[in-house]
Amino acid sequence: MDDSVQIRCHRCKSCFREKARRLQSGYSRQCISCETMLFFDDGSADKNIQRTLRDARRIRKELRDAEAVKFATSALVSSSREASSARSMTSGREE
Repeated sequence: MDDSVQIRCHRCKSCFREKARRLQSGYSRQCISCETMLFFDDGSADKNIQRTLRDARRIRKELRDAEAVKFATSALVSSSREASSARSMTSGREE
């Protein structure tokens, strides 16, 4: 999964990408083309900034959900391995 968000500069209209983890309210970034400072704030009137922050929140949520699923699956696999190894140990003792 791509963890970056596309940003569009309000001055030069060029697009570049930034990691979604960094893009939160209060973050600032310089445009790579025209070197204008872009300030990311929830109350911004710029629609490009609002869309970027919304996309970053969505991607961060998807990454958290994917990580939780991965963690739950690995915990389930490890617990089933432990249970099967415990069964094999107890069956070996009975013989």
